[in-house]
Parts: sequence; C-alpha cells; structure tokens
Amino acid sequence: MTWIFWSLIFLIIYCYFGYPALLWGVSKIASKQVSKAYISPTVSVVLSVWNEQDVIQKKIENLLNQDYPKEKLEILIGSDGSTDRTNDILQKYKGDRLHIIQNAERRGKMAMLNELVEQANHEMIVFTDARQVLAPNAIKELVANFSDPAVGCASGELVFSEDDGATARGINLYWNYEKFIRRCESKIHSMLGATGAICAIRRALFVPIPTQVVLDDMFVPFKITQKGYRAVFDESAKAYDAVADSPREEHRRKVRTLFGNYQIFLIFRSLFNPLNSPVAIQLFSHKFLRVIIPFFMIAIFFLNLNLLDDPFYRNIFILQVIFYGMAITGGLARYKKYGILKLISRVCYIPYVFCLLNFSAFIGFMRFIGSRQDITWEKARG
Repeated sequence: MTWIFWSLIFLIIYCYFGYPALLWGVSKIASKQVSKAYISPTVSVVLSVWNEQDVIQKKIENLLNQDYPKEKLEILIGSDGSTDRTNDILQKYKGDRLHIIQNAERRGKMAMLNELVEQANHEMIVFTDARQVLAPNAIKELVANFSDPAVGCASGELVFSEDDGATARGINLYWNYEKFIRRCESKIHSMLGATGAICAIRRALFVPIPTQVVLDDMFVPFKITQKGYRAVFDESAKAYDAVADSPREEHRRKVRTLFGNYQIFLIFRSLFNPLNSPVAIQLFSHKFLRVIIPFFMIAIFFLNLNLLDDPFYRNIFILQVIFYGMAITGGLARYKKYGILKLISRVCYIPYVFCLLNFSAFIGFMRFIGSRQDITWEKARG
C-alpha cells in the first residue's frame, strides 16, 4: 500500500515540478530555433461569434487597424445564431475587407469555423476570439514564424490584466506557469495546444474540425503536428484580456476545457506513442497526468487513512487536512479586501485555485463519460 501511496505522490510532484524542470533543462541543450523573418503572405482572419454586442465593434476596429498590408488582409466573421445586436453591428462594417456569414440557428463554433476557413481566400489563417484585443503588430509577428518551412502553426501570448481577487491572482499565476511550459515545449519541438485568441496556421494544413470537438485550439495544432510540422509559441505576438475573478466562471471554463482534453486523447491516441510521435512524452507529462491528478489526490487521502497507525503517516495526513483547509479558507475569503481576511486570502489562494482546477478536472471527466458537454459555447464573463 505504501508503494502506491508514494508512487502517486511522486507522479504529482513530477507533473507540476519535475517535468517543468526537465523540460527547461532539455530546452537549453536541444533547442530548435525558428527561422523567423518578416514576410507578408496573404492572411485571412476568422472569427466565430455569438451574442457579442458588447465587444464586437471594438474587436473589428482592432483587426482593421492591424499593422499589416491592408491589401493582404481579409477578415471573415461568422455570427452563429446571435440574438442580440451583434448582426446589426456587423452589417455596418461589411465590405471588401470584412466578410460576414450569419446563421439563423446556432450550429456550434466548430461548424462555423469550418465554414469560415472554407471561404477564406488567403495563404494563412489567423484564429481569434471576440473579447481579446490584439497588439497592433500581433499578426505581423505571428506570420513571421512561417518563413520557417518547418512551422505549420504559431500561437501568440495571451496577457491577462492584474486583479487583486484570489481567483484572479491564482489563475494569473497558473497561466504564467503554463506559458513557461509552452515556451519550453515549443523550443524542443511543439507546444501542446494553442491560444485560441491568437493563433495562425498554413491554410493548406487545415483539417475540418469535427463538430463535437470543443477544443479547436488543441485539435488544429495537434493535426498539424501529426502531419510533421511544428506548432510554436511566439511571445512577441500578444493579445490582451481580463481574467475573471469568479470561481464559478473559472470552474465552468475549466470543466469544458478538461472535458475537451479527454476528447483530444481519444482522437490523437497515436501521439502517445514515443516511437512515432515527437510530443509523446510532453503529451503524457503535461496533459494526461494533469487531468488524472484529481484521482491521485483522492486515492492518496484514503490510502493515508489506512496508514494512521504510523506517526509519520499521521503527520502527512494532518498536512493534507491543513492544505485542504487552506483551500476552503481561500475560497471563503476570496472577496475580502481588508484586514486579516485579505492576508488570509493572499496566503491561501494557491491551495484554493489548485483545488478548484482539480475539482474542475474531475467534473470534466464525469461529463466526458456521461457525454453531457454541450458543443455550443457560452460567453466568458469578466
């Protein structure tokens, strides 16, 4: 029993600390530099929206004002059954550079993206989302990666604004950690998944996305990696967003994401084979272990209960109780901005967000085995 206990603890430590350290070391000695050069291929920006009246005008202006040759940039926006003023706003901008597709009924983001890419005329496809604002040079920086013939997909960096809430601070910390891993994976060969708000691919490499898939920003780069090309991370191409300080919103988003991870594992089973996959170790260590850690945590807790006769394991159990108590305390104190509760919130936000994310992973698995995730999407709320 004890060997199972320590094996599970080892895997958790390896996933969150050992693997990033190993990745950093390998990226230092086996880095594959991208031959980046400023080129100007023709670019089609595709954007699928639903009920985005609050942000769509700002997004269109942002895209129209990109520092990129206007004659080489087209924008295709698909409104997937929007029922607010989104369609009216889109019609005001319809013209030579901006093409609009309006569906009366919602079919889902993937169906809309497939239709938009099918109608795209240019060499490069840039995927983005409605809410995030791109830096003026974002598209120029992104497509510069494709001067390297080995690159099939390039993702930019999503930058979150600072927020003092416990959930927001924890998610910001987690996102910076995740970007560190993507940066190292990209240097070795390919990142695992792109940033949906700012991602570009070669048009010729696009494979239609199955409509039941919920993570286009993993499916698309994985297909390209499967074809033998690299999917790289470029921090110089930036998009900006506000992180939500809402545990309910973050839980909803992560449940959907982690449900989508299980779909990706099934679709890309061959990428787990280290004999023919350049990302097999990364896929196991970064993505697969991450989603099964909630089950490790549950097993460790109950295995520890059976070892309480030993004072050493009794102390470990007490540490577990303290950790989960801090997580609960962090959740209860997350909105408190003053006095001792603010201090408690700052101390406890890491256990709180760690447990929130792992609970979301557990619910994502339950939805996956019950096939209860809707393929349409809800707007992220700030």
